[in-house]
Amino acid sequence: MKHLIFSLAFLLVLTGAMAHGGKKHKKDSTKKTMDSTMNMGEKKQHVEGDTVHHHDEGMAVDESKVTADFDDFPTLHPLIVHFAIVLIIVAAAMQLLNIYFMKKEISWIVTAILLAGVAAAWFAAKNFHPHTHGISEHAQQVLDQHDKWADWTINSGFVALLLQVANLFLFKDKRWAGAVVAAVLALSAYSVSRAGHYGSQLVHIEGIGPQGKYLEMEHHHEH
Repeated sequence: MKHLIFSLAFLLVLTGAMAHGGKKHKKDSTKKTMDSTMNMGEKKQHVEGDTVHHHDEGMAVDESKVTADFDDFPTLHPLIVHFAIVLIIVAAAMQLLNIYFMKKEISWIVTAILLAGVAAAWFAAKNFHPHTHGISEHAQQVLDQHDKWADWTINSGFVALLLQVANLFLFKDKRWAGAVVAAVLALSAYSVSRAGHYGSQLVHIEGIGPQGKYLEMEHHHEH
């Protein structure tokens, strides 16, 4: 029981650390104030222009509804991809811990979590990957990086899943075999965190996705 409590606590700390990149985001308030003053007029003009330009492209929002239906989203990608991020990172952390504990039960839990994580990553990247249009060259470069790391996530996660099955049935959960799985899973966890970073950059910096902006509104036909 003590080992289980310790493992869960460690997982929560590790997941939180990876989600924040292990860094504290500290801004230079003086520089930020100066830059904001110098560029206020330019930014305001850009934002207003962008709002007008994309007003017709954005989705119509029903403000009478508090809880949106699935059909209200321009794409289900964000709803699915977060499962992949959490599950793969948790699976990697648990596998690393199990190199020490060497518990059969934990190995089976890792296998189940990893299977769900890889499946979520596959659906998010393949079946529910939104198609873009009219994005800038820089945004396209960011999107290319996002897709590259998404592919790395899926490929390494699938390899880790195969190795984990072999570890359970062929190598009978040997420590060295578990370490190999942990190494590949660590690569998958790193890859999904990088894909998530570029995905956040696309949404919050490049402005791709909110209210369907720059997206082809065809998610009802995704399959």
